[in-house]
Amino acid sequence: MISVIPRYLFNFVFFVLLQVLILNKMEFSGYLNPYLYVLFILTLPFETPGWLLLILSALLGVSVDMFSNTLGMHMAACILIAYARPFILARIAPRDNYETGTLPLPSYYGFAWFFKYAGILVFVHHLFYFVIESFSVVSFFDILMKTLGSTFFTLLIMGVTLLFTYQKKRRI
Repeated sequence: MISVIPRYLFNFVFFVLLQVLILNKMEFSGYLNPYLYVLFILTLPFETPGWLLLILSALLGVSVDMFSNTLGMHMAACILIAYARPFILARIAPRDNYETGTLPLPSYYGFAWFFKYAGILVFVHHLFYFVIESFSVVSFFDILMKTLGSTFFTLLIMGVTLLFTYQKKRRI
């Protein structure tokens, strides 16, 4: 377990820098905002304790908030998906449950499983983030369109990213 800490530390820094230096500058017609940094939360090992998952998510969210000047909105959305992650994983678990030492990645459980898992959590993240960003019920359809567009775009970028980093199955 100790041997994977440098890899996850690198992933943390990489996703924060990628998000704040490149992806935050991308906005297509106001409806497509890619938030790839949530991939860090999604790919943490199944055995990650809940308290550590919440702390890492809060640190990830506040790091993006500091650079984006969003006053805790990313942190709140990250904490929400970190809290929801174990429930979603339990609902979509394979029949024989998850193998010990595996990761929630397409190389272990397939792209269909991963995109169902990621799609739910990314949608929840984006919906919550855009609701607290606008803080209005009046623009419900705009929020829904931003959420759906950004979710699709984020999942598309995740798919491309995972294709480039696709590896054979290995235990952690």
